[in-house]
Amino acid sequence: MISRRKFLWGSFLTIGAGLLSQNTSATERKTTSQKPLLPNPAQLFYPFSLPPLPYAYEALEPYLDTQTMTLHHQKHHAAYVNNLNKALETRQDLQQLSLQELLLRCHELAPEVAKTILNNGGGHLNHSILWVTLHPQPEKTPQGPFAEALQRDFGSFAQALEKLQNAAMSVFGSGWAWLCFDYDGKLSVVTLPNQDPPLIQSLNPLLGIDVWEHAYYLKFQNRRADYITAFLNTVDWATVSQAYNLSALAC
Repeated sequence: MISRRKFLWGSFLTIGAGLLSQNTSATERKTTSQKPLLPNPAQLFYPFSLPPLPYAYEALEPYLDTQTMTLHHQKHHAAYVNNLNKALETRQDLQQLSLQELLLRCHELAPEVAKTILNNGGGHLNHSILWVTLHPQPEKTPQGPFAEALQRDFGSFAQALEKLQNAAMSVFGSGWAWLCFDYDGKLSVVTLPNQDPPLIQSLNPLLGIDVWEHAYYLKFQNRRADYITAFLNTVDWATVSQAYNLSALAC
């Protein structure tokens, strides 16, 4: 039985839809055997490592530009990984913990250590989830039980998207808007500051919109609304649907 404090975000990161070739059609992806997105345990345990993008940096053009994707992954995400490893270099008591366990135990640590782990561990986890929800040839609509859950909890898929977009627009400064699944089986949209992961709020993340300026400013400048619209054009709802199905199994 899965602990209610340990949701299946690890399974979400291994569902594999985004790893397939950018040239593979949506129909072909349905019939292609899945491969794990994070086959190397080092990406989940100390020393942590940067997972490769499951597509080329230019693959999400014209919606998300090549330069931003390259910098976002190679510089920003990589910095979270490197800073997290550096923070744990002398902490053998923490090196045996998974990324999930580190984040859940932040409140037990000294404030300065907790802040470093939350900022950088959260950044590593959030971005690892982000990359696998995007695809060059995404499924444009949710599938199966997830589609039914969206209608149940929001009224429709369109209303869920509107709420997610409004949440992303409402973030003041740096942070994320998340579509999540809670332990009562209900979908919700939340905003969290900086790199705080939904995990620490007892929420299982299904889809996150990164609204840090580094995610969009090179192409969109201050036009956050345009970025959010472009971002949603790259979301693979088949992947998000599968993440929901895995999460539902844990309840």
